[in-house]
Amino acid sequence: MKGLRFISVFLLIIFVIAIGFILLEKNKSVSIPQSFIQQVFKPIATPFKFQELTIPYLRNRKYESKLGNLEKYSENASYTSYLTSYDSDGLKINGLLTKPTGKMPDGGWPAIVFVHGYIDPTIYKTTQNYVAYVDYLARNGFVVFKIDLRGHDKSEGQASGAYYSSYYVIDTLNAREALKVSDFVNPNKVGLWGHSMAGNITFRSFAVMPDIPALVIWAGAGYTYSDLTLYRITDLSYHSPEINSIRAKQRQDLKDTYGDFDPNSEFWKQVAPTNYISDLKGAIEIHHAIDDNVVSIEYSRNLMKLLDNVSIDHKLYEYPTGGHNISGASFNTAMQRTVDFFNRYLKI
Repeated sequence: MKGLRFISVFLLIIFVIAIGFILLEKNKSVSIPQSFIQQVFKPIATPFKFQELTIPYLRNRKYESKLGNLEKYSENASYTSYLTSYDSDGLKINGLLTKPTGKMPDGGWPAIVFVHGYIDPTIYKTTQNYVAYVDYLARNGFVVFKIDLRGHDKSEGQASGAYYSSYYVIDTLNAREALKVSDFVNPNKVGLWGHSMAGNITFRSFAVMPDIPALVIWAGAGYTYSDLTLYRITDLSYHSPEINSIRAKQRQDLKDTYGDFDPNSEFWKQVAPTNYISDLKGAIEIHHAIDDNVVSIEYSRNLMKLLDNVSIDHKLYEYPTGGHNISGASFNTAMQRTVDFFNRYLKI
């Protein structure tokens, strides 16, 4: 019996080898791409609760959109502004877009996705907030797209908050993609500008897409997430979501699942963008007033210390006055430095 079993196995092996040679001879011109093999055998990560908050998840998902119709809003000698919109995961997100006058550069205009800070979503207005900031950038030859994050003014969706949700990051990166496919924008020259809570939004966006060429943050917060515990945020205009709201329930579910932020937690390690700074390829410039009574300047100083360990261009400008919005005497200086930075990294 053993001999018969051995012969059967031997014949089976010979048969398989023979079939293999026949198929190989018949299909000499056919090869299996290595990319196909990698795709077929690539292990699939096991989904886990609140995975969408993590940088790895955000890196692996798609971002795609395009601008809607451009409705002329205003015009001056330097630029024309338009009301427009784009799609972000099925939601219509509105914004104010500026286009410079004059001859468009070869390859398209450099562009900036402008992300607003916290303003009560019920009083935020597309055409009323950050007017001077947008105007300064637009007059210097940039397409500026100031987006209304979901739930703000007439943008669809629910306002989600910045630090414990990824929806605003998704809105930001979809807006960037909408600019990149526009026929008047250079797809390789699209940077980000963020204020206050948008410091977290844009820096997380930077960690998700490390090749973003230029990022400017004014008075930002929440980079390591440990810093939120250390310095807090003192914003008297902030209104907490109602206790029975979807946002409040999701935040409580997150806390029940993973607890408060813990730098040693495998989950929270994947949320903090500072754990991914070694991947960054673009440049970053930060502006912060020492007398900011909403967001401590220590947020920015601590981020600089971390960025000192990587090779990307980074700089912090501190201003003795100006408050949280870097207004008054400091405003023009900070804006001109911002323009000079974007000129250096988006126009060369």
